[in-house]
Amino acid sequence: MLKLNNVVTHYGNIQALKGISLEINQGEIVTVIGANGAGKTTTLKAICGLVNITSGKIYFQGKDITDKPTSDIVGSGIAMVPEGRRVFPRMTVLENLQLGAYLNGDKNQINKDLERVFELFPILKQRLKQVAGTLSGGEQQMLAMGRALMARPKLLLLDEPSMGLAPMIVSNIFDIIQEINRSGTTILLVEQNAHMALSIAHKGYVIETGKIVMEDTADNLLHNEQVKKAYLGE
Repeated sequence: MLKLNNVVTHYGNIQALKGISLEINQGEIVTVIGANGAGKTTTLKAICGLVNITSGKIYFQGKDITDKPTSDIVGSGIAMVPEGRRVFPRMTVLENLQLGAYLNGDKNQINKDLERVFELFPILKQRLKQVAGTLSGGEQQMLAMGRALMARPKLLLLDEPSMGLAPMIVSNIFDIIQEINRSGTTILLVEQNAHMALSIAHKGYVIETGKIVMEDTADNLLHNEQVKKAYLGE
């Protein structure tokens, strides 16, 4: 479904990604784990067209999306939940969700998608008229995920969904990620909580200083001694 071939990116003179190659099949949850500054977020931004690619190619459903405008990439079926939620704080919950559907002109479909979001995140239905900036961190994360789902993505990119959240909320968010996947959405998950990420993923990649240094099934990575020492605190 998604394929990165030797993707290289730079921030000025600094090489951020040094030839990243990875593959995601339809229906999978794939996770990328690694330390802060390893290139996890940059990988997601490269997929979305938010950073320029110096060399390499990105393919989505067999089509070359390298250097396409972000709006075209979203239109093709990729949506991203950015690190730090990035909800529109002065807009209501409903307005934030409606913005996620800006490419969809079908009101009936938008209403159906809203109902689907409320099934996954019942709290958002209770907060519809509330200004997003007044929500708790967990509620803002749910809103950011709901907003991305309003774009009806085939592939959902999640950047650090557990960041800054209480353990009970994190567990709830990860249950919902699995539910979204079971309903047919493929997921690429970037996450510092490596244990949680590997426990729900099918496959995992380990990234260090802009390079993929390991790839395997999530279960194998979870039991890999190197991964345990470096990322699982064991």
